[in-house]
Amino acid sequence: MSGLRVKRRRRPELPLVPLIDVLVMLVLFAFVTMRFTSQQTLNITLPKVETAGKNEFKGTVTIGIDNKGVVSFNGKDVTDDQLLELLREVRKVDKDIPVLIRADETTQLKKLAFVMDACRKTGLNKFSLQSR
Repeated sequence: MSGLRVKRRRRPELPLVPLIDVLVMLVLFAFVTMRFTSQQTLNITLPKVETAGKNEFKGTVTIGIDNKGVVSFNGKDVTDDQLLELLREVRKVDKDIPVLIRADETTQLKKLAFVMDACRKTGLNKFSLQSR
């Protein structure tokens, strides 16, 4: 009987450690590539300025002007009078708050000039125009 050997079948195994490693890497990759945006998406095409510096903005006030001349204050559409009132309130809080103006490249100069003048009238002289 020594000639007959009974082969024992190995129990199938599922290697969990490599699977867990791969899943952790996929989750990590998903978090690294994810974009978090807090601003509302506006239909604005920024004008291109060759001599502009970096557009790093760390302020809290953003005024947007779309191609139809609609003005928004931190993502909410406002009228011209509401904009002036909101800028006065911002001035009461801090006169050195930077204001970023994001105007579409086809915006009328008249509307852009109004927004810049509104900033100056309310005493917010630290404003900049964003470009691409």
